[in-house]
Amino acid sequence: MKDHVELRSGAYADSVTLLQVSRAVQGAPGVVAAQVAMATGLNLEVLTGMGFDVPDSSPNDMVVALRLDDDADLAAALAAVDAALVPTRPTSGDTTVAPPRTTGSAFRRTGPGAVALVSVPGASATVEAMDALEAGHDVMVFSDNVPVAEEVALKRYATSVGALVMGPDCGTAVIDGVGLGFANTVRPGRIGIVAASGTGCQQLLALLDHAGADLDGVGVRHALGVGGRDLSSAVGGLSTREAIRRLDEDPEVDLVVVVSKPPAPEVAASLQEYADGLGTPVELGLLGRGQRDLTAVAESVLARLGHDAPAWPSYGADDTAAATGPLLRGLFVGGTLCDESMLMATEALGPVRSNIPLSDDLALGDDLLVDDHTFVDFGDDALTQGRAHPMIDPTLRNEQLARAAADPATGVILLDLVLGHGAEPDPASLLAPAIAAARAERRVPVVVSLVGTELDPQRLAAQRDALVAAGAEVHLSNAAATRRALQLIEGAQ
Repeated sequence: MKDHVELRSGAYADSVTLLQVSRAVQGAPGVVAAQVAMATGLNLEVLTGMGFDVPDSSPNDMVVALRLDDDADLAAALAAVDAALVPTRPTSGDTTVAPPRTTGSAFRRTGPGAVALVSVPGASATVEAMDALEAGHDVMVFSDNVPVAEEVALKRYATSVGALVMGPDCGTAVIDGVGLGFANTVRPGRIGIVAASGTGCQQLLALLDHAGADLDGVGVRHALGVGGRDLSSAVGGLSTREAIRRLDEDPEVDLVVVVSKPPAPEVAASLQEYADGLGTPVELGLLGRGQRDLTAVAESVLARLGHDAPAWPSYGADDTAAATGPLLRGLFVGGTLCDESMLMATEALGPVRSNIPLSDDLALGDDLLVDDHTFVDFGDDALTQGRAHPMIDPTLRNEQLARAAADPATGVILLDLVLGHGAEPDPASLLAPAIAAARAERRVPVVVSLVGTELDPQRLAAQRDALVAAGAEVHLSNAAATRRALQLIEGAQ
């Protein structure tokens, strides 16, 4: 085999585009491996781990790294890269009108009520979001890596003009039945959700959809994401209050549910006081030590609507399964799901190490696999710089899954798989082979929480069946999956 690595200085494409380019080139004749990416520190580590020798570069350079068969045509492979990089141009519609050049000018062509969805590199997101707010419109900031000071400035301005900022790092929203970002497709109903949590919102959407198949009113009218830092001390719940206020005024909403990563205690207390003064009942589902898990929150929502909770199903359970070592490895694409599982694991096993630790002294360093119980959120800002979110590009998680499976100290591997419109079209096709390889390595048990609905484009049942066929035990409840993983680890102690 032969390697070819080149830098294209000043060239730029977003991480999702480059992921698609890499996959397209991977299928070209004679190409063994292809990675086309911006030369960020994280991407350079991945390339080095793949065995490529990358010359000195800057984050403004595009790296084209190809591994070819000895008799492969390099020129043809590079031509495949160039062809995949050509942007798609419209082939129909009115091409006589120039597209708007700014967010504000785009709004001048729309009617009232339009929402801006900002998905640009974090360094540029604040400018676009403020442009939307100044034009009098709400904004969803999908972008991550936005400084917290800029988030506070955006939300303070929005509060002053009666607008709503969803985000930054807002992965999921549903507005009047229309999903944005990674949203799941769910049945409509009379529940309103406010979520300082992307995958926490998706877990609640999925559980309520499963439970409400034959129940009146158990569906979602709006799910307003506000970004995972909104209930921090720095931000103070600015967007959460505005979102609750709007849902309280909506006559089509009978119950408001607030779901969040662990909030600042003083912000949570203030939010409870605010919610108590509203006319619409508010169910607070705020994760934290001693607090309910997300599945218990869903069950409480059902109870408030007069319904019993179902028995949350699992698939592929093996009564003979046993931990193959003393350590639990949690590898997550969802930050809130990772938080929830860490809280449960800490109560059962004691402190666990993580890149999003529950306390600073438990932070992982550069090596994500250490001799301890470990939980990794691959969607954290530090692991998505210059890369697509792991719900789109699972490469880093799959690499760590292989490492964990090969480590004799690993007893159980706990994963999540999250479906939705913005996610990988067939994520199980990428995760199932990695699970099968892990199971073949040492028969290490793999437990998966599968978050999604049958109405999602990936189809829940198809994803479930592929994971079970690979040897995984699959749960619709992340809390139930975590309890099962803990049961297996505790059984080995």
